[in-house]
Amino acid sequence: MQNHCLLVRAHATIATTATVEKDQMTPKKILATAALPYANGEVHLGHLLEHLQVDIWCRAQRMIGHDCIFVCADDTHGTPIMIRAREEGITPENLIARAHSEHMADFRDLLIQHNIYSSTNSPENKELCEEFFHKMKARGHTTIRPVEQQYCPTTRCFA
Repeated sequence: MQNHCLLVRAHATIATTATVEKDQMTPKKILATAALPYANGEVHLGHLLEHLQVDIWCRAQRMIGHDCIFVCADDTHGTPIMIRAREEGITPENLIARAHSEHMADFRDLLIQHNIYSSTNSPENKELCEEFFHKMKARGHTTIRPVEQQYCPTTRCFA
């Protein structure tokens, strides 16, 4: 639902901003994203439609003078990736790399242009997440407590 709200708001912004002369408008810095495709499979029609919509909206924002950046990434974390990689007899990293390449090709074929298309497994994302975590921890916004989880001794994984 949040993405739909973003797009509805985006259409309203286009309509109201387009009536203002370009030299009278104060350019805005806009950061846009779309749902992250999961790295255990192909990009589906819903992803393609959403990425296409956000790309069009970002292009329109740039045409009327705003600094609009479209960023997204493959979601590379979770048990389904480990399971799929195991089924295919490859490492999760190999599955992630293949999916990323396939996703990029799909977006390229539809002329969808992200300013940045990365991976939640990237060193940059790891560094940024650690920075956020350490800032939250320093401000007392984290807690440490025991958590019960199911564990499979055969696959040696937590569920």
